Amino acid sequence: MSAEKILQKRALYWRRVRRLTAVLISAWFLTTFVFIFFAREFSALTILGWPVSFYMAGQGLTVLYLLIIAVYMRRMGKLDRLLENETRDAE
Repeated sequence: MSAEKILQKRALYWRRVRRLTAVLISAWFLTTFVFIFFAREFSALTILGWPVSFYMAGQGLTVLYLLIIAVYMRRMGKLDRLLENETRDAE
């Protein structure tokens, strides 16, 4: 495979990385914004006597952020392996 094809594979890799990052940052922003902006409305809902906004601020959003990080790590691992295999085959 030529150097041009390797550059194309790397360009495709970086497009995928940027798209993944944009999607996950958007998910992070939207969930944070929604729960902060609508905290008063969520406080009307209760679980075991505590408002839902309390649970989301204390635990829910933290768990969601960890899930976003886990998705990022897993997907980046797959993308890295894919690029490595494609460039190794090209040599």
